[in-house]
Amino acid sequence: MNLDVAIKKKLTKLEAVMWSIALPGFAQLLTGNLVKGIFFVILEFLVNVNSHFNKGIMYSFLGETEKAMYVLDYQWLMFYPCLYMFAMWDAYRSVMPEDEKITFLPFVFSAYFVTVGLMISPKVKIFGIFPGPVFLPMSFVIPGVLIGLLIRKIIIRFYKD
Repeated sequence: MNLDVAIKKKLTKLEAVMWSIALPGFAQLLTGNLVKGIFFVILEFLVNVNSHFNKGIMYSFLGETEKAMYVLDYQWLMFYPCLYMFAMWDAYRSVMPEDEKITFLPFVFSAYFVTVGLMISPKVKIFGIFPGPVFLPMSFVIPGVLIGLLIRKIIIRFYKD
């Protein structure tokens, strides 16, 4: 076995983002960025374990969103959106064409929106239903991406040079 050859694969943009959704750092590992990939995986585990996020996810999917709210450590969980979106953007950036510009905006706005969704999640009910600290922030990804894409489009249109 040749140990000199690292796993290095050219991923598509979709593959890079999907592997990052699965676990931050996976896309970096697949593209041969081993130090960065291991760093992201360790950070993800550190934040996940200290925030008790997996318990929160489990309770949320079992319909016990109030229990999820009480089991989570919000001080640790607040790091998750930025870590997650940064690792995703980094994976995307590593495989995007050179001529693509300001691609970070949808990822940055998603991180902002998910963080806000997490902060307000203990107080929000929608039609009398408490979505909780997992589902409400997840739903904030969509407006974050859309606003980021809109601002990116406006900036590119006015600053084409």
